[in-house]
Amino acid sequence: MAIETERADRTLIVRINRPEALNALDVDSMRALNEALREFRDDPELLVGVVTGTGDRAFCTGADLKRTLPPRTSFAQSYFAPYEQSVDDGLYVRAITLSELNIGKPLIAAVNGHALGGGAEIALDCDLRIAGESATFGLPEARWASVPAVGGVSKLLRAVPRAVAMKMILTGERIGAEEAHRIGLVSDLVPDGDLLPAALDLADRIAANGPLAVKSLKALAERTQDLPLTQSVAVEQLLWGVLRDTEDRVEGRTAFAERRPPAYRGR
Repeated sequence: MAIETERADRTLIVRINRPEALNALDVDSMRALNEALREFRDDPELLVGVVTGTGDRAFCTGADLKRTLPPRTSFAQSYFAPYEQSVDDGLYVRAITLSELNIGKPLIAAVNGHALGGGAEIALDCDLRIAGESATFGLPEARWASVPAVGGVSKLLRAVPRAVAMKMILTGERIGAEEAHRIGLVSDLVPDGDLLPAALDLADRIAANGPLAVKSLKALAERTQDLPLTQSVAVEQLLWGVLRDTEDRVEGRTAFAERRPPAYRGR
C-alpha cells in the first residue's frame, strides 16, 4: 500500500510508503494520504498524528514527476470541474493540500531523509516538525520551471526568516537538518534511528494534556497569526471562556490539588 497507518495508543502513524520512488506521490497515493488523514480527523480515540516516510532516504519528494504529466484538458476545465474530476484531469495539487482537511488535532512531521517540493509542503502543513540528522528540505520547483502550488511559499515565509525563505525558493536549493534546526524550521534534531521514537514521545506528551485545550490552542495558533494583537487577545479570552466550565478543566485543577495525574475525557 502506498499509504500505511499504524496506531500507537492515542497516536496515528501515517507512513508514505513508496520508497522505490523516494516516497514521491502519484494521484492515487495523494488520495490515500488524504483518506488516512480524514480518518484520523474523525476518530475521537486518536489525539495526535505523526506523518513520516518509509525507509531512510526520503520523507516525501513531492509529486511523482513521471506520473503527473500535463493532461489533455485545459487548466480552466480542470479548475472549474468538481473536485474528483479536477484531480483526475490534472489539478492533482488539490489532493495534496492537507490544510483544506480542517484537521483540528496536532500533526507532527517526522522527517526522515529528503522533504522536497510537495513533501516539504506536507511537512509545513504539520504543526510540528522534527528531523533526523540526514533530513533535507527544499522547494526545487523553480528548477523544473514551476512554482509550489499548495502553500509552500507562504508557509515557508511564515516558518523561517524571509531572507532564508527567499533564497530557498528562488534558487531551488535544499538545506540540511542542522540548518533547518538552526533557523527554526524544525523544533528537534535527533539521530536518524531515534526519529520515530522521538516523534511518538512528543505525541504522548501532547496527548497527555486536555484534548479540548490542545484543539483550542491549535485553533488559536491558526486563526490569530495574522490578527492585530488586540483582536488576538480577544479571541484567546473567548476560547478561554469556552473551556472554563468544561469537565476536563475542573479535573485538571482537582488532580493538581490531589497531587495525581489528571484523567481527561475530552469533555
